[in-house]
Amino acid sequence: MKITSLQNKQIVDINKLHQKKYRDIENKFLVEGDHLIKEATKANKIISTIGLDDSYDLEVTKEVLDKLSSQASGTNEIAVVEKLDERKINGNVVILDNIQDPGNLGTIIRSAVAFNIDTLILSDNSVDLYNDKVIRSSEGMIFHLNILRRKLKDVILDLKENGYKIYATTVNGNGDFENDDKIALVIGNEGNGISDEILKLCDKNITIKMNNLCESLNAGVCASILMYKMGDIK
Repeated sequence: MKITSLQNKQIVDINKLHQKKYRDIENKFLVEGDHLIKEATKANKIISTIGLDDSYDLEVTKEVLDKLSSQASGTNEIAVVEKLDERKINGNVVILDNIQDPGNLGTIIRSAVAFNIDTLILSDNSVDLYNDKVIRSSEGMIFHLNILRRKLKDVILDLKENGYKIYATTVNGNGDFENDDKIALVIGNEGNGISDEILKLCDKNITIKMNNLCESLNAGVCASILMYKMGDIK
């Protein structure tokens, strides 16, 4: 039966998933559009689908679908998706210290998959992984990466005990990656960089060499360049 009311309990409950509080309670999030739903399907994470005909688990009107969409232009389909599983760290790692812009996080996720990064670790104070803008800007690559949220001090100490060399991105670094077996790269906050506490735990500071006319790079761009170089040294 087609759902026509915006007050339908199922619709109200699904709409709550745009809020972090309810995503955390329900362990679910939303994806919109054919491409993201296909990637979620490949990962076997789809719980239910919502669309305009009876081929979906919930058939709804265009008005209801627009209500559920986070996009100004709306969408043709939405899926309720189970949050990602965590797995053991294995391979090169990128650590994000207080990244706040959802577009940056989505870009970093996409580049991490492109350049064969195994694990992305978010600090407790970084933007929510399941933010609508993060999901969209990741282009579905969120389903192909091991992503953890941890207290960075603890996880960096654990990585060092397991043979990882920790590299920090700074504006005054004095070198490049070395041919280490295990590499973890720390990317700092968009405005303030890496916190002093975390910087002290890093083994080496590195900087991207660039034209003096350019003072700095966007965090997503910076991370992408360095992730490419991490893979290139192997």
